[in-house]
Amino acid sequence: MSNGPQYILLKEGSSESKGREAQRNNIQAAKLIAEIVKTSLGPRGMDKMLVDSLGDVTITNDGATMLKEIDVQHPAAKMMVEISKATDNEVGDGTTSGVILAGALLEKAEELITQDVHPTVVVDGYMKALEKAEQVLEKIAEKVDPTSRADLIKVATTAMQTKLVSDDAPFLAGLVVDAMSQVAEKSGDGYKVDIDNVKVEKKPGGSMMDTKLISGVALDKEVVHSAMPKKVEGAKIALINSALEIEKTEFSAEIRINDPDQMQQFLDEEDNILKGMVQKIIDAGANVLVCQKGIDDSAQNYLARANIMAVRRVKESDMTKISKATGARIVTNLDDLSAKDLGHAKIAEERKVEEDKWVFIEGAKNPKAVTLLIRGGSQRVVDEAERSIHDAMMVTKDVIEKPAIVAGGGAPEVEVAYQVREWAQKLTGREQLAALKFAEAVETIATILAENAGMDPIDTQVELRARHGKGEKWAGVDALSGKVGNMMAKNVVEPLAVKLQILKAATEAASMLLRIDDVIASSKMSGPPPGAGGGGMGGMGGMGGMPGM
Repeated sequence: MSNGPQYILLKEGSSESKGREAQRNNIQAAKLIAEIVKTSLGPRGMDKMLVDSLGDVTITNDGATMLKEIDVQHPAAKMMVEISKATDNEVGDGTTSGVILAGALLEKAEELITQDVHPTVVVDGYMKALEKAEQVLEKIAEKVDPTSRADLIKVATTAMQTKLVSDDAPFLAGLVVDAMSQVAEKSGDGYKVDIDNVKVEKKPGGSMMDTKLISGVALDKEVVHSAMPKKVEGAKIALINSALEIEKTEFSAEIRINDPDQMQQFLDEEDNILKGMVQKIIDAGANVLVCQKGIDDSAQNYLARANIMAVRRVKESDMTKISKATGARIVTNLDDLSAKDLGHAKIAEERKVEEDKWVFIEGAKNPKAVTLLIRGGSQRVVDEAERSIHDAMMVTKDVIEKPAIVAGGGAPEVEVAYQVREWAQKLTGREQLAALKFAEAVETIATILAENAGMDPIDTQVELRARHGKGEKWAGVDALSGKVGNMMAKNVVEPLAVKLQILKAATEAASMLLRIDDVIASSKMSGPPPGAGGGGMGGMGGMGGMPGM
């Protein structure tokens, strides 16, 4: 109220932007994030080189990785980063598409808001269109057999076609599918897959084709004693998560020794305790010992004499994986160890991987944990290969758990846009405008794919609309040949779960940003808070300087 007394509500230095200005700022920030990742969509997408504050370099075209590495400050832009994180955690792929779609939805909404359509009306229209889009996807999706290796390989290959490893995609996809199929477990009518049961290890050197699947576990550790066997066939594995050492007392204790013989007795007793520990392992019949904690030098010596191969200080997660792979039980107290707690594997062997020595435990009968050892020319290459393989593993998991697929290449998006447009004609009022804008936004995925492949986006869009109008539901952008084609026939397929997640996450994020009409940012505190430190009455400053005092 300009003519009345003025009230200050906000702290000094706070800023506030309202109404159109607030919306414009938010939409602009979100669109900029979409702009960053846009060029990396599809098999012809480009990579980004990200350099962090320490000078570490990451080269990637994975949307989630890009946005994780960029230190985004704007709150609306941070929400876009959250979409990519959520999509990555939920389904593992489609992170770039999700961000691009959210950006497109906001851009189209901005056009309506400029024409005085209320943001709430736009959000309602978007939500109804999302519901329709989900129904369309569910209807056009094709059911697959979750145990069919050929179908799963198609999905995994498609996920890797857009990555640095695209040349080796068919080979790597085979490894990924074999790994995921081994760890899949029957659950009711379907299957459940825990991705943590596939251990991914990477080591620069060799080529991508040297990557291999190990039916067991590879440990980045070496055998503890040089006299121990380096290769044990018919391995019987004991997993111990307590130390093979003499435990020191918790409180300070003192032992008084008056005679040198007593000293020797004391040392002999320690030795006997360690000997007893090793004897329990021998009695159980183990020939391989994997210990989560330390192994005393004397104990190592006794184990070596008994021809037992031992590895120490193994991570807890690796212990769990060895347990799943070999059927061994992790034992805390050595007194409890018996033959039935041992795990079995064909071979346990120390091998040289580049400069390091690793221990491989492989050849278990029905392993529920496996290891993928990724090789490649340099550290950057194996890092990006690991990200690509993670995406491929996630999409394979999605299809095993929800066995339905759609074609790639923007085909399902164009079909959704086509059907949402038809349906929107039945809507009345301004919601119809929002639904039509939703269809336009969804279609941008195919347009950007075409643009990145060097095709003409307008011509492609016109051809796609015409083909879908004739009922060709799998017509999409074949970026590799630069033409429009039947993507299902070209074996470019994606999980239905990924497409549903992209639509949901993008629409919800766009709707949330559209509802904001006031942004209040409090200032960062500079200097000490009022009243801190000396000077006069708490924060009033010395009063002596005030006139008339």
